[in-house]
Amino acid sequence: MAKLNHPANLKYSKTDEWVRVDGDEATVGITDYAQDQLGDIVYIELPWNASQSVSAEEKFGDIESVKATSELVSPVSGSITKVNENLKDTPELINDSPYEQGWMFVVKLSDPAELDHLMNATDYLAYLEGR
Repeated sequence: MAKLNHPANLKYSKTDEWVRVDGDEATVGITDYAQDQLGDIVYIELPWNASQSVSAEEKFGDIESVKATSELVSPVSGSITKVNENLKDTPELINDSPYEQGWMFVVKLSDPAELDHLMNATDYLAYLEGR
């Protein structure tokens, strides 16, 4: 697992999503660990209409790889302001660049206190080792 990247400036959920906070907005994606476990990603279903809302710990989409289909669970609540349209045609961006080009959506946070329930990179790595 040493080869996997988990940036220190992000927050992490137990369902392997990451959050990058910028003011009252947060960008969400899946972790390097998650994409590694899934293998080659071939399809993703997201809330493509950028006016939808998501709720913390609730499903927001599905991701399909050559190995399996998995549910995506939002780590935070809020209104989606932007969706990564590039993932429609090139979902493999998640494999290639999970934290940069493979982000999924940006949300205007409705409850910033939810961030306190997420892990920092050190805690996330310890969580992964305990699996």
